[in-house]
Amino acid sequence: MIVLRRAMPDDAQGIADVHVASWRTTYPGMVPDHVLTGLSVDRLTGFYRRAIRSGGVVHVAVDSLPEHIEIADAGRRVVGFITARRTQTPLADSEIETLYLLDDYCNRGYGRLLVQAAAGDLAAKGTKSLAVWVLSANPSRWFYARLGGRLAADDTIFVGGVETRRTAFVWDPISRLVGLS
Repeated sequence: MIVLRRAMPDDAQGIADVHVASWRTTYPGMVPDHVLTGLSVDRLTGFYRRAIRSGGVVHVAVDSLPEHIEIADAGRRVVGFITARRTQTPLADSEIETLYLLDDYCNRGYGRLLVQAAAGDLAAKGTKSLAVWVLSANPSRWFYARLGGRLAADDTIFVGGVETRRTAFVWDPISRLVGLS
């Protein structure tokens, strides 16, 4: 059973594990190989621990095994996560920074639930709109369109020294995401 909840500092390594695994399965051919091989679970663990402790919007999807099954860390395996924050850009006043799920947990509705959780937190903090930037070559970008995101912008960024196209989706008002079923 998957449980969605706010992240706790002890989730940071599980979040970092998902981040690294997701990048290494999703981005080959889209970003330089040295970026993928240079990912560090240890560095990302520290980054996510600080984000969680600072009160940032961080939610996790945890595979919660029944208590009678004795496996190390049973009920604590992070299988997906989202981070988001308030921001002021021409596109929106909040932004999804990261959304990753392990491959085995994709296409089951957990991404939608994580987006809703983050949108709910941001709406409660007074934000009115939400944006996300996604690499244009990523076939998962259409997930955001299926959630009602409006194509809002295209530009380029540098990833590992290579110019890479990205696309923005926007929800305005953000409340359209909170009650999404």
